[in-house]
Amino acid sequence: MQRRHKLLGLLTAALLIGTMAPDDAMAQTKLRAFAGGSGQRPDLMRKLFEQYQARNPGITIEVETGGATSELQRQYLSTVLNAKDSAIDLYLIDIVNPAQYAGAGWIEPLNAYLGEPATAMKSYLPVYAAANVIDGKIAAMPAFADSMFMYYRRDLLDKHKIAEPKTWDELAAAAKKIQQAEGDVNLQGLSIQGAPIEGAVCTFLLPYWSQGKEFNDASGKLTLDKAAATKGLNQWLAMVDQGVIKKNVAEVKTPDTVNEFKAGQVVFAVNWGFAWDRFKDDADSKVAGKVGVMPLPAVSGGKSATCIGGWQWALSAFSKNKAEAAKLVKFLASPEASKFLAVEGSLLPTSLPVYTDPDVVKAVPWFKDAAAVVAAGRSRPISKDYGQVSDIIRTTTSAVLARTKTPDEGVAEIEGRLRRVMR
Repeated sequence: MQRRHKLLGLLTAALLIGTMAPDDAMAQTKLRAFAGGSGQRPDLMRKLFEQYQARNPGITIEVETGGATSELQRQYLSTVLNAKDSAIDLYLIDIVNPAQYAGAGWIEPLNAYLGEPATAMKSYLPVYAAANVIDGKIAAMPAFADSMFMYYRRDLLDKHKIAEPKTWDELAAAAKKIQQAEGDVNLQGLSIQGAPIEGAVCTFLLPYWSQGKEFNDASGKLTLDKAAATKGLNQWLAMVDQGVIKKNVAEVKTPDTVNEFKAGQVVFAVNWGFAWDRFKDDADSKVAGKVGVMPLPAVSGGKSATCIGGWQWALSAFSKNKAEAAKLVKFLASPEASKFLAVEGSLLPTSLPVYTDPDVVKAVPWFKDAAAVVAAGRSRPISKDYGQVSDIIRTTTSAVLARTKTPDEGVAEIEGRLRRVMR
């Protein structure tokens, strides 16, 4: 009798398995990925996820998006991860965030899944390898690069027979010449970001770096040269006084620069790589076919320097599917994925060979010139307390540009407050 009941139980179990839906019969792993906001092109990330799912039928990937800016995304992820929420398995973070997230214990190191840093990061541009390796551990893997470029009205420089300026003083003179010749009161000479947003950190650093100065040493300790920092801020204010930069620069955000340049109201504009497609493809662009890209000018006697951006895939320390999520991160950071993002979305690659891929060059011809700029780019301060570092620099820079603080006062405040954060 006992044997009979046992056989009946096995038969019943077999019948139940036979009537289960295919998805239930096959063990499924559901991964949830936070893919950022529109600037991180979640539409293209979804396509990459679909490619991965097609090759890995046991994986289902749900996508979460949100946050129009890096700061808003950081605030959201900080809330989720601080609560040790396992709902998100992997997430996109700004290049400045790996040290902060690793320091908070929110990131699962990838060494066990991808190997040691020297091997796993070998193919990437040095700035991305450095930013993503914290204390010998791979905190994140590069998704796509970004950099600040100097966009300019090629048609106007050609019309007025002006060469690409190499210094900020040359740029100011070129802009004034064009503004006066064009006679358009709405034409700005240069647009930079002065609002207290992440872009203002770069606004502070660009002229500083171009004087050959370092903001911090290899250990992250502050090495601020106050005289050079003051000179950089005075450079911007002088251009405001000359009428090259508009007076309310302390209110200018990244989209403002893009929209005003796109409308034909700016000669030179400092902005990120995504802006190129906006200028070229947007239906309301008045500058399509008229835009050039060049390295950022330097302070006289210095050398061009640019601010590197870009996004990285990190594995949540609280994920319940770490091994599978790590495999997905490896795919998303692969040359194949990088090429797809470059061809389909003009997103800058994180390794040099992809820049010269024939399909990439055909789809995005300007990448062949962008490679040198990105390769020589500089990373914003790498700090476990980057949120504080960013807040101090951007709010103070904006205050100086709004003239509520002098450059001397602003630099003294930045140094004083950062000495307590960047020891």
